[in-house]
Amino acid sequence: MKQNALLVGVNLKNQKDFANSMEELFNLADSCDIDVVGKVTQKLNRVNKSHYLGKGKVTELLILLHEKNTNMVIFNDELSPSQVRNLEATLKCRVIDRTILILDIFALRAKTREAQLQVEVTKLQYMLPRLIGFGESSGQKGSGESNKNSGSGETKQELNRRKIENRVIGLNQELETLVSQRQNQRKKRKKMEIPVIALVGYTNAGKSSIMNAMMNLFNGSIDKQVFEKDMLFATLETSVRSIKFPDNKSFLLTDTVGFISKLPHQLVKAFRSTLEEVSEADLLIHVVDYSNPYYKQQVEVTTDTLKELGVNNIPVIYAYNKTDLIDNEDSKEEEKEDVCVYISAKEKVGIDKLVNAIYQKVFTKYINCDMLIPYGKENIISYLHDNANVKSTIYEGNGILISMQCKRVDYERYKKYAN
Repeated sequence: MKQNALLVGVNLKNQKDFANSMEELFNLADSCDIDVVGKVTQKLNRVNKSHYLGKGKVTELLILLHEKNTNMVIFNDELSPSQVRNLEATLKCRVIDRTILILDIFALRAKTREAQLQVEVTKLQYMLPRLIGFGESSGQKGSGESNKNSGSGETKQELNRRKIENRVIGLNQELETLVSQRQNQRKKRKKMEIPVIALVGYTNAGKSSIMNAMMNLFNGSIDKQVFEKDMLFATLETSVRSIKFPDNKSFLLTDTVGFISKLPHQLVKAFRSTLEEVSEADLLIHVVDYSNPYYKQQVEVTTDTLKELGVNNIPVIYAYNKTDLIDNEDSKEEEKEDVCVYISAKEKVGIDKLVNAIYQKVFTKYINCDMLIPYGKENIISYLHDNANVKSTIYEGNGILISMQCKRVDYERYKKYAN
């Protein structure tokens, strides 16, 4: 049965992106299959410590709840445990905030064991300081029932807290094993000098669409495509695909979880091990939904989140995506970034420009050389044809002369044959 809810937001000091933030809250609710039946907003210089809203707005919200016949309210900011308790006591309905809504979406979308562990750890850590509030909203009897039961209520709460803390410890230990495996994979890639390019950006900007477009153009493998859909947080898992260009230059393309304004700090911390793929990348492709009127704010959110993750001094290509949804192509303004391309991953437009930008940024450690490979070393010949850009092959008396452009690591491996 589909739930319905009212949305509530406080516009603190005339925030420039408040309307966009409320629209995002609506989309987040929709992603959880919650039907939004109305909204209440208030302009304030600071939130009310006890009820988040002013007293008059709380009364207005209570009346609207009865009018709309709904029993859930979703707030646009993270509420304190006391605010949740006070609001539920006054409104006599379930009260949740933006943070728990995002966590619920992550829980629904998590498919891999690592993503499921990360989400569960975050939800449990979020619940710890809110045990009393959760107990009341789910109909459990707490210490407020009567003096006679107060001791047993507190004991139950302490027991629940201890269970959660032990569960978090166990989950983190399992996560550490998966993190170690991921680190070993990265070490192997570094040894092979395979460039790693990470797709980053706001949720639903089109990162997965770009990955699939590249796969279609250069790999032609449908079974290796990643899931893509026009919805928030369609991708939670970090997917890595090998892309090889016609001249045998190759790299690993990483699709990462998208960001959003007011992304819970606990969630960023929990996904830090997954997002380490970004911090150790050779190049970032910052995907921007150019059709979104708030795209500049979304760029800022992504940039700030990357800084929080300690991602610094990595070259960036800004890929302004969804240009097919822009009415007037001539209205494109010049962006300040050094390298930016305008594309439509869905329509496969501008991908060639993105590829050219990748060439300029990534494939700088290649060496032009000639090698004379002795007859009988066909395995070396085969390897170079698969992994280098062979420009010519001449059969001579004492071996096969290959003129090529190859990775530095391959040149060092076979430099004894250099001519």
